[in-house]
Amino acid sequence: MNVPGNATLFFSVVKIDDSNNLVCFEAPPNIVSDGIFSGKTNGRTPMKSFLPIFEIQMLLIFVLTQICHFILKPLRLPQFIPQMTAGLILGSLGTTEISKDMMNMLFPYGTHGVISSISSFGYVLFIFINGVQMDFSLITRTGRKAWAIAVIGIAVPLIAGHPLLYFINHHMDTGFGGAYKDIYISLVSSTVTMFAVTATLLNELQIQNSELGRLALSSALAMDILSTILTTTGSVIAKYADYHMIWKNLLLLFGMAFLVPLVCRPLMFLVIKHTPEGRPVKNAFIYIIVAMVLLLGWLSVYINQDFVLGAFILGLSVPEGPPLGSALVKKLHFFGSWFLLPIFVTTSVMRVDLFMEYPHGMVIAISSIVLFIHIAKIVACFVPAVYCNLPTKDAFSLALILNCKGVVEIGLYCSLYDSKVISAQTYAILMVFVMIISSIVQVSVKMLYDPSEKYAGYQRRNIMGLKSYSELNIVACIHKPHHISPISDSLDLCCPTTENPITVDVIHLVELVGRALPLFIPHGLQRQSSLGFQKSYSDDVILAFDVYEHENEGAAKIHTYTAISPSNLMYEDVCHLALDKVASLIILPFHQRWSSDGSLESDDKNIRALNNKVLEISPCSVGILVSRANNTRIRQSSCVRLAMIFLGGKDDREALCLAKRAIRNMRIHLVVYHVVLNIKEQMQRDSENIHDNAALRDIDMGMKNVTYQEIKTNDGPETASFLGDIVNEHDYFIVGRRHGVNSPQTEGLSDWSEFPELGAIGDYLASPDFKTTASILVVQQQVSKLLKSTKSGGWLL
Repeated sequence: MNVPGNATLFFSVVKIDDSNNLVCFEAPPNIVSDGIFSGKTNGRTPMKSFLPIFEIQMLLIFVLTQICHFILKPLRLPQFIPQMTAGLILGSLGTTEISKDMMNMLFPYGTHGVISSISSFGYVLFIFINGVQMDFSLITRTGRKAWAIAVIGIAVPLIAGHPLLYFINHHMDTGFGGAYKDIYISLVSSTVTMFAVTATLLNELQIQNSELGRLALSSALAMDILSTILTTTGSVIAKYADYHMIWKNLLLLFGMAFLVPLVCRPLMFLVIKHTPEGRPVKNAFIYIIVAMVLLLGWLSVYINQDFVLGAFILGLSVPEGPPLGSALVKKLHFFGSWFLLPIFVTTSVMRVDLFMEYPHGMVIAISSIVLFIHIAKIVACFVPAVYCNLPTKDAFSLALILNCKGVVEIGLYCSLYDSKVISAQTYAILMVFVMIISSIVQVSVKMLYDPSEKYAGYQRRNIMGLKSYSELNIVACIHKPHHISPISDSLDLCCPTTENPITVDVIHLVELVGRALPLFIPHGLQRQSSLGFQKSYSDDVILAFDVYEHENEGAAKIHTYTAISPSNLMYEDVCHLALDKVASLIILPFHQRWSSDGSLESDDKNIRALNNKVLEISPCSVGILVSRANNTRIRQSSCVRLAMIFLGGKDDREALCLAKRAIRNMRIHLVVYHVVLNIKEQMQRDSENIHDNAALRDIDMGMKNVTYQEIKTNDGPETASFLGDIVNEHDYFIVGRRHGVNSPQTEGLSDWSEFPELGAIGDYLASPDFKTTASILVVQQQVSKLLKSTKSGGWLL
């Protein structure tokens, strides 16, 4: 049967048999159209030229994908599910009589190969980028827990599946020739776990730097290496019956896997060496590496392996992180992962024919083996996780995560189908299972695992709850070098002494760039080598706080850490460290920094998002430090003028407790401004007023460096006028955030507040309109969360 002329861009297509066509085409082929009208004379119309058709196909795929994404968005399914859904829709339209002519016009014979080849390049780049982001050196440092889960998670389902495979092969009529090979491939592919799929899932769930996420990534990394060895070795053994050919191809395979990193990695370090610090890698090097991706892909095909294997091995050879790894990810991520990869997913699923004839025995056999393997794998991952003292819910979530399927499996099945290793029916069944399993896993993990639950404040972890002269545990956050000095000054406000010591855990927060695995490095364990490129950058932080500890020997203990994680998930590192170290206070730098003349020196929206998230879920009290340039250093000043603005409420009482610790240093002169209403109203003897009076009662105890003043105001404008009068009289201000508290003294100030995280008073004092060098510490007491037995079962604050 011939292909109709309106269904192909070639001159003629004659079908010889089910898998071969005789194609006659004009040389050179029509690539660019001459236009709708001019092209009629020579046949170079838009619908008869490859480039316009390709552009129309891309537009159709993106529009349909976005429509599917909009419809499925409330279900919170994986990002590639709308792309697969669009592929199923387009593939189904090509099999119905009503829409067949339209699909022949939009996807004529001869264009499938073009769009598939171009989009496959996006898949190759995706695999390469994931190889770049994998820190292969962490394999040697992966803990026994992750290795145990990885080995058991692969070995148990693989071994357990063979009896079922034997039963299907000998006791079931699949009604399909060569079914054993298809079923065996379904077994092996269901067993493996790919690191790229796990990293993508955790990124969508935003839990990659949680405890569960770190364990899942470590286990997936080990599983990926084992899976790659298993599948590549298995494919060589399956292809050849001659032992000589098997050994020859295995030697070529492992030779490439060994020689590529051995040769390419030193060259990569040479590129880094010749790149000046702080400067980007030259584009010429990027182009050379992309060319090497294609070259090694061709070499992989030459030794009878998949094209992407060479790209993956080269990606592992690239040093992760800046400057080279991050430059490759930055330049290739959009083009590979966001532009071409969705087209690849959609075109791969378009080849699924849901209306073809499926033998019932074949469907039952493949479905049984896939479901059995995934259940066995869930059990195999769950049991060692529970044995390693993971909570039951977390262990089950981990087992689900390591069973997820994604884009890598789509590429694997597409490659097997192109090579005619699996049938069209098997290809369709496996693609449907990718959609089902990935959707179930993501939705289930989203429901089961919430990393913020462990931060619920059942225990009192604040400054007010500490006994007199007890040790104060603090977590201090550093983003940039200019944060070091203000944070050090804020520690001096806590007045560390040998009788009243402080323990400070300083965490240096570095954005994760060019790698997939987040890192948390305790520098006290001398694991500097794992920092790689961040070593010199963090050395400034380490050195500064080593000096601080030496200057306050016996009074301050300093522990430094570096957390390399995504900027939107840094709060997890901060809160987890505070929870682990039983901290009473977290000190965060404000996202803006002003000079003394009021000009803005720095502004970082990521820091602001971090601060807001920590305020929301913190397991202890939080202080946001607003620093200004050239502010007075406490240790270098003979007199430091400290002010405490007290209106009432738990946040103000927490701030007052911190101010009380500061006055133990006689060089600090504290003025407590108690802002009260000027209007005579009936006193409310509620619990808050009682606590406020008790906190203020012992302020004026005859100490020479303490002054108490009662300030009467009627409303917000009067309070603002008072604050404007005193803003230049002090070096430091300590105020409470007063979150959720409304009072006449601040009425109107909150409406004009630009930064709610500072509260009404803190926001007004931090205004750049004031030409002052005073810094402000805004304190929020630990938020207590009580779980009540209500029908809704929700959190009540």
